[in-house]
Parts: sequence; structure tokens; C-alpha cells
Amino acid sequence: MRTLSGMRPRSTMAKAKTAPRPSATHSSGAKPSGLGHAAHEIRIIGGVWKRSKLKVLDKPGLRPTPDRVRETLFNWLGQDLTGWLCVDAFAGTGVLGFEAASRGAKQVLMMEQDAELVAQLTDSKIRLKATAVQVQRGDAVQGLQRAAVGSLDLVFLDPPFEGELCAPALQAAAQAVAPGGWVYLEAPVLWRDEQLLACYLTVERHLKAGAVHAHLLKKRA
Repeated sequence: MRTLSGMRPRSTMAKAKTAPRPSATHSSGAKPSGLGHAAHEIRIIGGVWKRSKLKVLDKPGLRPTPDRVRETLFNWLGQDLTGWLCVDAFAGTGVLGFEAASRGAKQVLMMEQDAELVAQLTDSKIRLKATAVQVQRGDAVQGLQRAAVGSLDLVFLDPPFEGELCAPALQAAAQAVAPGGWVYLEAPVLWRDEQLLACYLTVERHLKAGAVHAHLLKKRA
């Protein structure tokens, strides 16, 4: 399997579609039994692993993106991600990355700093036999900065809301995504086109779900 440095950009991207509005959001993680208490589970909602469960750890700051938000996002993306090269930064449970792989993504790199969440991601990868998924422990922004320019089709960004990571994560993701590619961002505030000019990103879709703003951003050619 190719690493990020070997990824090549795709020339054709799925067109965003209009979809119904959802409710509350945020993607984050879980850990396997023996590493802590799993508060609940979430389900993959589409693709080959539809209805498969992922554990969610009872841990401050973990806010898994709920079913209706993910359904809307993948309606926007067109559902079929066959052949796409993706990164799930700040992966947590990895639910967004596993949704992408379930829908045919060729490669999904999951980046997460928390050791317990990395263990859960690895456990989920093994259990699902998700050969397209790679799990990497480390800083998501630095990982995106190391990616080859224009090498990705889609990056999921769901950084901790209490930090100041949105701007550097957006800059790194925009550099890594090919023209015509996508960045999905969850943030506590709305990002507008004028704030994204330097990143060559535009807001294609936006929804507010509770306190969370979910954005689908497109890389300009």
C-alpha cells in the first residue's frame, strides 16, 4: 500500500449534492475493552460495513459525528468514493475514515495522538479487515504538512474545539488536497470564503448542528 508521499492526485472529483439537514456533531474516538470504559457505540451507516459498530469511549472532548450528519456529508460527496485517497485527521473513533473506506476509498490514513484511541482504531481496523485503512499515531497537522502536495482527494478535519488548530490544520489540508478535492471541517464557528482565500478553499456546503458548524470545502483549481 502506498504511503502519503506516494499518493497521486485524482483528476475527477464527485459533485456535491444537496441533502437534508441533520442534528449535532463531532468525530472522536474509543478504545478497546481492557483500556477503559466504552460509554456507547456508533454504527457505520453506509457501504460494505453498514451497521458495523465502533466503540466510543467515555472521555472528555470526544464527540462522534452522529448518523444524520454523516449521512448528509456523504450525500454531499456522492456516496461512492471508489479509488479516493483520504486522510482522517484527529481521527478519534475513526468513524469518518471508516465510512469513507466502507464506500470504496482506496486508502484512508487515520492520524491520532492519543495512544488509547490509536489502540481502538487498530482494533477496529483488524475487526473490520479494513485493508485500505492505515493507523498512525502522531500530530495531525504535521502529518498533513508531510503529505505530497496535491496528493489527496479528501481530508476530514475535526480538531479539538478548545485549541487553536483549525487555521493550521486547514492550511496543511489545503496544501495536501488536489485541485477539485475536498476538505470536511467541523468547527465551533462558521468559516466564510473570505477567511479561506489564502488556502484556495471555498465553502460548498455548510450546516449548523447544535454548537457545531460542519463545512464541506472545495479546493479551487
